[in-house]
Amino acid sequence: MLALKRIVTVAVMVYLLLALLFILAPAVRSSVMGMGSGLSVLEQERQFFYVMFVIGAVVMALQLITENLDSTLLRRAVNQNEGKINELKAKLYDHQQRGTTPAVPGSRTIDGRITEPAIPATRPLENRPVDPLPQPTFPQNDPSLSNIPPADRPPLA
Repeated sequence: MLALKRIVTVAVMVYLLLALLFILAPAVRSSVMGMGSGLSVLEQERQFFYVMFVIGAVVMALQLITENLDSTLLRRAVNQNEGKINELKAKLYDHQQRGTTPAVPGSRTIDGRITEPAIPATRPLENRPVDPLPQPTFPQNDPSLSNIPPADRPPLA
């Protein structure tokens, strides 16, 4: 569907560029009109614009049909996905109401208790030393920092 939509969009753009060329360049228009049968100049021009109108109407109808078809298919896909999400939510709710769902570590159970976080069996605990240095608090009275008041800043050299 996406390929068809892109092809039709390119066709519409090409048609619009050709139409602008024929409107803005009378020499091009007269040379293209001269390719017709042995009609008078007025008849050739009338026939030329009639053909341009028919081609434009067909291209615009194709554009309208492909855009509406694409939006319909996208809306249908969104509705299907929302239905699947609602089904999964309903299943999860049913499992939670029955109490058969294993509790997520650190979450509340049905009776309000908080479960203990589980320790993964695949990864051992790491003993990380606690940083003994205190973390700085802001604002600091350091002249190299820009967060001190302007009166306390030393003059720039």
